[in-house]
Amino acid sequence: MAFHNELGEKGEKVAVKHLINKSYLIKEQNWRFKNKEIDIISFKDDILVVVEVKTRSSDEFEKPQDAVTKKKQKFIIEATNAYIEKYNLDFDVRFDIISVLFKNNKFEIEHIEDAFQPLLR
Repeated sequence: MAFHNELGEKGEKVAVKHLINKSYLIKEQNWRFKNKEIDIISFKDDILVVVEVKTRSSDEFEKPQDAVTKKKQKFIIEATNAYIEKYNLDFDVRFDIISVLFKNNKFEIEHIEDAFQPLLR
């Protein structure tokens, strides 16, 4: 497995542990809809919290969370809509980003709640 894939998997494990420590209920990891994927689907305080995890070994060029482009957000929102329809859910939804930076042999975590909103058409 390539280094960036291993790093990404480690970052997701760190993110899940972080969420569990903050009393989130983890429902799904790496949930797929067609060619789209949601890293983590969780619940907290009756809110469906969809989490995109970005892990990097350096923030020299950009912060990990900056890699969640408008196009990526659109994919996440589309997959979330499919998840909600599949399970017939009726909850408020929040989109978070967890930025994981592996630096000096340790992980630095930044949890950005309500990081983006679906655009109304």
